[in-house]
Amino acid sequence: MPISPNDLARQHEPAMIRRRLREPQPGNYVQDAVLGAVDGCVTTFAVVAAATAASLSDRFVIVLGIANLLADGFSMAVSNYNARQTLEDEIEKARRTEQCHIDSIPEGEREEIRQIFAAKGLQGETLEKVVSVITSNNAVWINTMLSEELGLQPVRISALRSSVITFCAFLGVGFLPICPFLLPFIPWVAKFAVSSALGAVAFFLIGMLRGRVFGQWPLRTGAMTLLTGGAAAVIAYVVGVAGTHLNSH
Repeated sequence: MPISPNDLARQHEPAMIRRRLREPQPGNYVQDAVLGAVDGCVTTFAVVAAATAASLSDRFVIVLGIANLLADGFSMAVSNYNARQTLEDEIEKARRTEQCHIDSIPEGEREEIRQIFAAKGLQGETLEKVVSVITSNNAVWINTMLSEELGLQPVRISALRSSVITFCAFLGVGFLPICPFLLPFIPWVAKFAVSSALGAVAFFLIGMLRGRVFGQWPLRTGAMTLLTGGAAAVIAYVVGVAGTHLNSH
């Protein structure tokens, strides 16, 4: 949502800026939720599409769908956890390396700080004062080297929380395409259509949510997410039809 001019001005008052910079900002887990939700819906809808094209029974659709939902959801959560943890380990290793360099060759590290800020346009007495201030605080010195030299930023996102959110979003949204096959009052010929409709709505709403969160046009992001998810389902359906045709021969 756009911020009003008054709120924007209030957020940039000296006291507010000081507090915002002093307090650690909460991690943004929207990316994990969106990724898990889209992948979960694609995974199970692809199974439903392939199974329906192959004329498998409801029981097979449910078993295959839930098995893939749990296995792929857990796999994705573990992969997300490992990716986040690897980044944290990389930053921690770089932090130890920079500390070792500062302890071993402090003048060389000061020269790196000097050249980094000289490249930003600082020079003369101003440059030397900046170098002096930064290198007088060990934590600031290391963090500056991490961000300016290595392009690494402190991680504010918990790897465990990220993986849990991914898994929950994967299961929650991924279960939707299976739902019609659990309801006996829906005719078999209509179940795939209902599943398709649920999948399409899920894709579109996920895309719209992503657009609103990141300040993009919701209808556009919704349509793009629907298009990519639908493409995966079409591919799976074609594979299912092809498999059925081969088996019949």
